[in-house]
Amino acid sequence: MLLFRSEENIEAWCQQQQMPLGQILSLEQVWQLSQQWYPDRLSPDFAGRSQKQVEVIFQKAGLFSSFWDLSPAVGSNS
Repeated sequence: MLLFRSEENIEAWCQQQQMPLGQILSLEQVWQLSQQWYPDRLSPDFAGRSQKQVEVIFQKAGLFSSFWDLSPAVGSNS
C-alpha cells in the first residue's frame, strides 16, 4: 500500500513506474480495512483466513469493486 497526496500524484507515479493503476482508497477506507484485517493477527491461534472471510472483510470496509473480487475469473486455467 502506498500513500499519495492526490490522484494526480498516483497517476504520475504509475506512469513513471510503468505500473497499472490499482484501487484508490480514502483514508477512511484504509482505516476500516485495517480495523477488520489486523485485530487477531498476533493471536497464537491465528491460522490465516478463508477466501470467504477475506471477502467479508472487504465488504465491511466498503470495498465492492471488481478489484476486490477474489472469485476465479471465468475461463481461467487455475
